[in-house]
Amino acid sequence: MQHQETPSNKIVQWIKTSITARMAMVGFLTLVLIIPLVFVQELIQERARRQQEVIAEINDKWGEELLVYGPILKIPYKSYTEKTIKNTETQTLTTETVTQTNYAYFFPETLDIKSAVNPEVRNRSIYKTTVFSATAALEGTFSMPDFTEAGVQPEDIEWENARIILKTSNLKGVSEAVKIKMGTSVYDFVSQYDSAAAHTTLDEVPLHLVQSAFLKTKDVPQEGKIPFQMDLKINGSEQIRFVPIGKSTSATITSTWKTASFIGDFLPHNTDKFTAEGFNAKWNVLDINRPFSQQFFNTLPNLTAYAFGVNFMIPVDHYQKSERTAKYGFLVIGLTFLIFFMIQTLSKIGIHPFQYLMIGIALVLFYTLLIALTEHSNFLTAYLISGSMVIVLISLYTYSILKHLKFALFIAAALTLLYGFIYVIIQLEQYALLVGSLGLFTILALVMFTSRKIDWNS
Repeated sequence: MQHQETPSNKIVQWIKTSITARMAMVGFLTLVLIIPLVFVQELIQERARRQQEVIAEINDKWGEELLVYGPILKIPYKSYTEKTIKNTETQTLTTETVTQTNYAYFFPETLDIKSAVNPEVRNRSIYKTTVFSATAALEGTFSMPDFTEAGVQPEDIEWENARIILKTSNLKGVSEAVKIKMGTSVYDFVSQYDSAAAHTTLDEVPLHLVQSAFLKTKDVPQEGKIPFQMDLKINGSEQIRFVPIGKSTSATITSTWKTASFIGDFLPHNTDKFTAEGFNAKWNVLDINRPFSQQFFNTLPNLTAYAFGVNFMIPVDHYQKSERTAKYGFLVIGLTFLIFFMIQTLSKIGIHPFQYLMIGIALVLFYTLLIALTEHSNFLTAYLISGSMVIVLISLYTYSILKHLKFALFIAAALTLLYGFIYVIIQLEQYALLVGSLGLFTILALVMFTSRKIDWNS
């Protein structure tokens, strides 16, 4: 008696032989593997956050970045306002004069900064950051303050209550008492809690205020100019910056660090700043080069946006490169599955969905290997090792299921070209889109050329 094929058997047979069914299965598995790719990207971000936490902890113990904003001459003055008071009993109006004390802030006429920085690398577990010990000698002159802009009368200026103030981002790192020589006298700085600094937003540099004792009248430039000189010895991390508040500001920063990055609103003017021993960078900034004046009344603005200096951070971009690489994971899986689909269709060799899944998991594993290895070596070495491991694994697995050496070698060559293509894109910045688009166009052309032999009607 002839066996009659049931509808369920027909469906199974259709799934095994239909090109459409195989395409649907491959597409479904590709979409399923997006889930572990998302987890991989979250893992990269989590490791990057952990790195930043460890670096922040090291920097907090040693000393944060060094930003110096000062010295600044702070002089109080009196201002007057009229206040009208109404007598409710007599219904008469009387006017009273209310006296208020305001402050004027004057920047130096000249400011010369000479700084020497000695960086070193600090490690904690697999993470490392740069810390430094810095000395900075600041000297210059203050000229006679000009109160005409605010319309202040000479008798309302409290010269006897003048101070010198200094703002810095790093009080914890100060290793010696801060003093300033004004004229012929030396004054000690004392710290003062600045509530505004405590409430700065996360994208601003919090500045701490220190100020000198009241200046002697002879050390306040009521006529002519008064020279000043001060020294700072501070431990810091990551970067050192200065705000060019002098009408004429000159600065020199020397260091034995050979991979410095110059940052801020102004770059060094000397072209021979790098030497065999490190670097010797020089700046000259005039008041016409920056968008703020030499004096402010009532409030002292935060001018840290106009600071310049040097960044000593170790460039750690392997997490960023790993994240960019993982974004191409969908493309790698899709193209690899497409190659196996073409082999299966053209050679009539069956490949089970489970085998597709194993190949896809191996491709996802590449990214976890890459993350782990980059934390202990450079990105190129990690990429080569993780890529080689995955390519060898998939090639051997291909030989075991297809039983043809030429297919295994073809898969190995295709994956090598694909991973090499992605590495080139990761290294490029300006031409990444162009190279990527040309590469995808070439891949599409090859697929179109190869797929012409497939009978899509079967």
